[in-house]
Amino acid sequence: MTPVNGSSPIRVIVVDDQELVRSGLRRILRRRDGMEIVAECADGSEVVAALEANPADVVVMDLRMRQVDGIAATRLLRALPEAPPVLVLTTFDEDELVSGALRAGAAGFILKDSPAEELVMAVRSVALGDAWLDPAITGRVLATYRSAVVPPASRAVEVSELTDRELEVLRGLASGWTNSEIAERLVISELTVKSHIGRIFAKLDLRDRAAAIVFAYDHGIVRPAT
Repeated sequence: MTPVNGSSPIRVIVVDDQELVRSGLRRILRRRDGMEIVAECADGSEVVAALEANPADVVVMDLRMRQVDGIAATRLLRALPEAPPVLVLTTFDEDELVSGALRAGAAGFILKDSPAEELVMAVRSVALGDAWLDPAITGRVLATYRSAVVPPASRAVEVSELTDRELEVLRGLASGWTNSEIAERLVISELTVKSHIGRIFAKLDLRDRAAAIVFAYDHGIVRPAT
């Protein structure tokens, strides 16, 4: 995946088995908003080939599909070198599926009936390396995630290795703040924020921001709103 910059549109692959949904996404993710849909897939089984033919910056993924569902397709993508991040499209009652997608490596999730401008922001955030967790269902999804995954006791030792500043940055990540928002609130530079995030990932053996957010909730560093 090539770095996203301000001059090039964000390249998107859409994976959804409903043409109506794909048509709606085509109307929302437009070039005038800095987006370009480079490929569409009607099933998760098609996404790896689509990515090989059409390099992309983010994959927008449905969860329920007939042959290969969104969880399995996300797992396939995350196994590839330099794979783009995955933003999951979900409905209000798919908490277990969304938590499975997070375990598979999804960078975030958003409700299908979210406003168009919110979807654009979510795609842009994920493409730029941030996570996006829809606040309407985050608490429930993470509760479902925790019920299926018990954090190993040894991770408590790893948390103790974080400095006070690193814990502050991790809390910011888990609150959904961008690097610039963390920098502004902690009165440090964005470069310093990035350095802290790199050390957090290394100390906790985390692959991305979504994993860091889940880790923070799992270990009581932050708590979801109920």
